[in-house]
Amino acid sequence: MFTGIIQALGNLRSVTTTESGRQLVFDLGALGSRKFQLGDSIAVNGACLTAVAFGSGTFTADVSAETLRVTTLGQLGPGSPVNLESALTLTEPLGGHLVTGHVDGVGEVAERREEGGMAILRLALPAFLQRYAARKGSICIDGVSLTVNDVTDNLVLVTLVPHTLANTIMQHYRIGTRVNIEVDLVARYVERLLGKS
Repeated sequence: MFTGIIQALGNLRSVTTTESGRQLVFDLGALGSRKFQLGDSIAVNGACLTAVAFGSGTFTADVSAETLRVTTLGQLGPGSPVNLESALTLTEPLGGHLVTGHVDGVGEVAERREEGGMAILRLALPAFLQRYAARKGSICIDGVSLTVNDVTDNLVLVTLVPHTLANTIMQHYRIGTRVNIEVDLVARYVERLLGKS
């Protein structure tokens, strides 16, 4: 479980193709000073990955073909910047919202404009995720917990404050950038309880 509050910017060091997918090695950035154990969960651009090895300031994860198919991780090449968050513990504040690290689908930046040091984004969601977006609800984009400011057809409007821009890969977003989307956990369970899925 995660909060959607990015703790570090890292980058992809190397990619190795395996029989079942790919093995990715990531630089841990500011998380490199933390004490991790094998099997720990680390969210990379919002996708929960299991650490199978650690090096000097790096961790390695095996990424399945399914994860590569439903996320943007398969598009990353060596040097690609990534958002990182370690798993939530019971002693840490929940600054964002409850995020599982299970990416629901891939969206796309449809519009970006600057406004007073902030960035206003419109993101196109896949059709099967549109019903989960609600004005003033939560959404997780590339691992970042954000508030939905407006919903129009298949587009959600979010605002990125200067801190978010400076400390996440969102500073690199342009029209057409593909992003990992995780919808609000509560919305999924409400739909299930109402028998609509």
